[in-house]
Amino acid sequence: MTLRPYRCLALLGALALAGCGRQQHLMPAPGHTLPQKPETAPAAPNADQLMASPPNYRPGRSDELLTKSATRPDDRFDLPPH
Repeated sequence: MTLRPYRCLALLGALALAGCGRQQHLMPAPGHTLPQKPETAPAAPNADQLMASPPNYRPGRSDELLTKSATRPDDRFDLPPH
């Protein structure tokens, strides 16, 4: 029973070290190349540019719920349960 706290600490330490992976720049797989340059582009995009999403993929919210709130009219079908 005295080894249980040490096992928990060892497990937590192993999990913390597992999350510290080495990060590298993206490269194509061996034997493959990046896609060709698009016709209208001035230069071929690199891997970082290909991974970046354009702004229209994640648009901001355009509706303001608090400014559009209004009191709801009575609903004649909203009856209490029996």
